[in-house]
Amino acid sequence: MNTPSRLGLAALALIILAGGGYALWRANGNGGDAPKFKLAKAESGPLTAVVSATGTLNPVVSVQVGSQVSGQIKEILVDFNSPVKENQLIARIDPETFQYRVRQAEADLEAARAAVGVQQAEVLRAKANLAEFQRDYERKKLLVEKNFLSSAERDKAQSVYDAGHAGLQVAESQAKNGEAQVRQRQAQLSQARIDLERTSIKAPVDGVVVKRSIEPGQTVAASLQAPELFVIARNLTDMQVETSIDEADVGRIQTGQKATFTVDAFAGRAFSGEVKQVRKAATVVSNVVTYTVVVSAANPDLTLLPGMTANVRIITAQKEKALKVPNAALRFRPPGSSEEKKPAAAVSSAPTPGPAGAGGPSGGGLSAIRDRLVAELKLDTDQQAKVDTIFDAMRDKFRAARDLPEAERTKALERNRAEIREKVSVLLTPEQKKRYDEMAAEAQAARAGGGGGSGRIWIPGEDGAPKSVSVRLGLTDGSMTEIVSGEIKEGSEVIVGQQTAASAGAKPAGTPGPRLF
Repeated sequence: MNTPSRLGLAALALIILAGGGYALWRANGNGGDAPKFKLAKAESGPLTAVVSATGTLNPVVSVQVGSQVSGQIKEILVDFNSPVKENQLIARIDPETFQYRVRQAEADLEAARAAVGVQQAEVLRAKANLAEFQRDYERKKLLVEKNFLSSAERDKAQSVYDAGHAGLQVAESQAKNGEAQVRQRQAQLSQARIDLERTSIKAPVDGVVVKRSIEPGQTVAASLQAPELFVIARNLTDMQVETSIDEADVGRIQTGQKATFTVDAFAGRAFSGEVKQVRKAATVVSNVVTYTVVVSAANPDLTLLPGMTANVRIITAQKEKALKVPNAALRFRPPGSSEEKKPAAAVSSAPTPGPAGAGGPSGGGLSAIRDRLVAELKLDTDQQAKVDTIFDAMRDKFRAARDLPEAERTKALERNRAEIREKVSVLLTPEQKKRYDEMAAEAQAARAGGGGGSGRIWIPGEDGAPKSVSVRLGLTDGSMTEIVSGEIKEGSEVIVGQQTAASAGAKPAGTPGPRLF
């Protein structure tokens, strides 16, 4: 090979090596280009806050039909899905034993009545004897007065008369006792007849049989507790969903709120309902506290069946127009920034003005709340000093709550907020108190939507570097969150992520911090 050819191959090799090195240099981030961010725009539109849970469909009225007597099932007249009317015969227990008890009670009653007849005859005999003894006594008393008889004969006649009177009282008492026994036997006969009637199991209400727990020939025992024979749903066109709501969300649930739910049997169909009841009885399973919330469910076409699992979404708050950003914008933290290394709770509790900002464990949060109260309520110097005293006293309580378990921390923070509200309200004039109540109402509405609090959003700066913006948050639907106040406007670009490989190591910063109101 000649020399020019060798020189050409060497030059080609140098070009390939230079290109590979440049590519490797760019891949390692040494090209000097600024990192590229994923952007999204703040938009205005409807926002609905919901609480999601699962529950079970049940009839509104479900009656368990049992038996008050024991025996063997002789006949069953209804089956699953059978429509029944009130007092309709649906099953029968073998009545033979109870029929014999009725006959025995009837015989006992007849015997008691016969005994009463004998005792009444004894009363008549005692009355006749008493009358005879009285006449004899009167005669002997007259003869003694005329000295025809001795006084001993008179005394003897009087004793016989007194004994006859006592005998009459005994006979009358025995007759009354016999009459009481007759009434006792009548009660026993009535009880035996009622037991015989109870062998006929009747429907207590109009409805549909949704459960049958017995078979012909089966023996039921009703010694301590009435056994369940049937379950009758009173009206399957009116159903309800009994769902378990976590204690963290139950405060947002109120009677009358709208709800929708789906069932697996009809995955493409949504059913509507309304919150009818929030039961105060708590259920604790593995230290998780839940409350039962009852949601109505109309079922005019009988599509829904008892026992179906319902996926419920309860609408807790709704706005027709709200400025909102993706939740990813609230979680984003620039790689390498000091806040990226902070715990999620510390980042989310950054101080921002507003009653919905928690003033959580950090002192800076309380300072921001204090500044907003001073600005919006126009506190005078004396009021500011007293508010400073209140907030200084509460800082340690907020810091102590930070180290508690999740459930206890939430309750402790709520107690702290309530204490601040109570103490601050005492310092205010009527006009200030009115505005303070409005601020609390705004925070309550945000809390109903599961949002509220303060947050931090990053936007592209003029030099291309991310710029931090503090905002107050409102409602959230799980994917979008309302921006109540801050520098974010409709159409503003916010950073939701980073396109470079470095973003793979970034961790979500968490959710908005606690609230004051």
